[in-house]
Amino acid sequence: MKRRAFMASGAATALASPAIASAATSTLKFIPQADVASLDPVWTTADITRNYSLAVYDTLYGNDADFTPHPQMAAGHTLSSDKRTFTITLRDGLKFHDNTPVTAADCVASLKRWMQVDTLGITVGTYVTGVSAPNDKTLVIKLKQPFALLPSTLAYYSSCIMPAHQVPANPHDQITGSIGSGPFIFKTSERVPGAKLVFEKFAGYVPRSSGKPSFMAGPKVAHFDRVEWTVIPDSATKAGALESGEQDWWENPDIDLISSLKSTGKIATRVTDVTGEIGCLRFNWLYPPFDKPEIRRLVLRAMNQKEVMAAVAGAEPSIIKTDVGIFVPGTPMASTTGVAVTHGVKDPASLKPELEKAGYKGEKITVLVATNFPVINSEGLVCVDVLKKMGFNVELASLDWGTVVQRRAVMKPPAQGGWNIFFTFLGGIGNITPVANIAIRGNGKHAWFGWPTMPEMQKLLTAWLNAPDVPAQQKICEQMQQVFWKDVPYVPLGMYQQPTAYRTYLKDIRMGFPQMYGVRRV
Repeated sequence: MKRRAFMASGAATALASPAIASAATSTLKFIPQADVASLDPVWTTADITRNYSLAVYDTLYGNDADFTPHPQMAAGHTLSSDKRTFTITLRDGLKFHDNTPVTAADCVASLKRWMQVDTLGITVGTYVTGVSAPNDKTLVIKLKQPFALLPSTLAYYSSCIMPAHQVPANPHDQITGSIGSGPFIFKTSERVPGAKLVFEKFAGYVPRSSGKPSFMAGPKVAHFDRVEWTVIPDSATKAGALESGEQDWWENPDIDLISSLKSTGKIATRVTDVTGEIGCLRFNWLYPPFDKPEIRRLVLRAMNQKEVMAAVAGAEPSIIKTDVGIFVPGTPMASTTGVAVTHGVKDPASLKPELEKAGYKGEKITVLVATNFPVINSEGLVCVDVLKKMGFNVELASLDWGTVVQRRAVMKPPAQGGWNIFFTFLGGIGNITPVANIAIRGNGKHAWFGWPTMPEMQKLLTAWLNAPDVPAQQKICEQMQQVFWKDVPYVPLGMYQQPTAYRTYLKDIRMGFPQMYGVRRV
């Protein structure tokens, strides 16, 4: 830790001075967690693409910090007496970045693709019989049955609205454009892959005239004319850039650098995303050996959440939680059922005989680890060591996060560019509610990367969506966790709450995911 702090201090001296940085006060300089590998928030679930989409796109509804949905692009809605026809009126002043008006037809095209591609969207689609636009300002959603959670799901970032001409003919293809209707325009001409992304304030954006600014709800006011994301691979250089004032805001500082950053007196650190980050060892169900539930359960038994989290965030133990199942401990849907299995075994090698009995034949397993993402690298290396001790023949693929994002979408066998395991962290409202939890979906090739088939889990999800009250939902979540430990779509590796770090002259950084609107320099 001392060496890292020394490196950070040294890097600060070598970088641009605060006087140079302060010359462009209309520019917000932000250090993202990684480069953006995909500009399609419907196609990928990568957090960095989510953060990009919050600047460029907008949604019909937006959740506040208490996860209550409010109209955003919508002026409001009406619900028919049988609660099966949901009619949304678009608010005035909506424009795309090419200065064409946002129409209900654009919303129809966007939502239809979302309901075919995105995991949450697919779930919503099971309730929908039709989406239509009787005129430019009106969107009508017909439901098979009442679905009270519709506004909440339409507040999810991946339900973003884009021009109909940008929606690909094949919904599963990635979009090739970057035209949204959000507060910022993405400057494709200034993009430097692996190094820099630039956003410019959209002069045609009209914020909501009412509501309280909170998370993704309320007026979204851009106070900076320009936002620059600088991708910096080395943590010490990131810290130095923030300390010197060359950069204003670091999304996810390394945990062991938090104390050093705070000690400068010019940098604030705080947790803005209360949903936390749950470590995830994700299996590919399509190919041996993890097509066998017995083998997945053995890996689950071997992993110790405390050991993993000590490697990830041991420098700040107060932000760590263990005994983590599907949801964040202490939140309404969390259950303690079966969490003792997350304590691991003292000797992973003792599981070798059981692994052979379960059908493992010594085949090579391809494991993807993002080396430029410190917390993912840390959890990955701890777990790879355990896998080797268990007797797995591990082929470690050390990659950058952008490459992991691309490769985890490959359904081909591992020997043909696919994979067996990848590591990530699960964040967002899926950590506290099943409606947005992509990692527990069990609808086969329509599921999140890994493509598990879990009919019991799917039935429970439907039951949860139709449950009459919170106690009924909680009971169903307990049953979900029982199925989870049996089927093991992934291994939860504990969780931590990631602080963000920024110069103290920045004010009004919103709670939740990084959002470029609202924040001011004073």
